[in-house]
Amino acid sequence: MTTMKSPLPDDSLEVTAMCLHDTLVDLVDLALVAKQAHWNVTGPRFRNVHFQLDEVVATARAYADTIAERSATIGVPADARATTIAKETRVTPVDAGWVRDDDVVATFVRIYAEMIERLRQRAADVEKPDPVTNDILLDLLQDLEKQYWMWQAQTV
Repeated sequence: MTTMKSPLPDDSLEVTAMCLHDTLVDLVDLALVAKQAHWNVTGPRFRNVHFQLDEVVATARAYADTIAERSATIGVPADARATTIAKETRVTPVDAGWVRDDDVVATFVRIYAEMIERLRQRAADVEKPDPVTNDILLDLLQDLEKQYWMWQAQTV
């Protein structure tokens, strides 16, 4: 088995690897939670919420790939196995079964608020140790904050 050599010093690598891993877990579970809600949303805003959840999934999956590849780039294998996600997720779950559109909106407002807070901290943690990862996390933050705004707009 060949081990990839990291371009980062060990102390920077440790912080960066942890931030990337935690972000990957968040994103993979965000996609799963969004799909669960997507399949089971009901209510008068079904169509709008249903399609908005597709956007959540697309964004989460695209960034999960970017995050996992950044991890590999710095010499750390990504771990997004189902057992890892189930054990380590911090994403608020949705209930099993049918979920009212208002409840989905409220849940995703909460999910985004919590994820953004964690991601802002991670971006700050890697700002000096790995500016490249910081840049990726800032791009992700921009997209998540935009989606957060769009979910919040439905609660006014």
